[in-house]
Amino acid sequence: MSKKRLRDLILIGHVIRAHGLTGLLRIVSYAQSKETFLQAGSVFLKTGQNELHEAKVVSMQPHRSWYLLRLSGLDSVEQVEIFKGAEILIRKDSLIKTGEDEFFWYELLGLEVYLTTGEYLGALKEILPTGSNDVYVVENQGKEFLIPAIHQVVKEIDIPQKRMVISPMKGLLDL
Repeated sequence: MSKKRLRDLILIGHVIRAHGLTGLLRIVSYAQSKETFLQAGSVFLKTGQNELHEAKVVSMQPHRSWYLLRLSGLDSVEQVEIFKGAEILIRKDSLIKTGEDEFFWYELLGLEVYLTTGEYLGALKEILPTGSNDVYVVENQGKEFLIPAIHQVVKEIDIPQKRMVISPMKGLLDL
């Protein structure tokens, strides 16, 4: 697959293993809802050999702490075993559009984070979902800062410039 085409895809989960004998895949989903998979219509399974296999989504249902994904044309355990550990990707243009001041995680990861004073804090390397709001993990030279993703702290996000500006609450960066 060309690098250009890979840039048009986004990682939304990975395959744990086959489930049962009828071609179901047990997966971990990085999406907040199974609707992301269903709306995409089809997914790409990227194996360890960097081969991409496109398949139409037939159904997806929660099962314990995972999901069970059925894809068109995969009807037996033998057909799905080769996808154990595979990454699951979808086309970026199939994502549900966000509202103003809403961003997809893939857009935020890697942003350079600055204080309102102009001082460089670090790069946003991870996002932790919590009950009330997400928390951004910003790293600089091995040191991590946990930044709450709330309007009182995050003052500006500029995706084209790959930049975020924050005004931390008193004591937030003191550790």
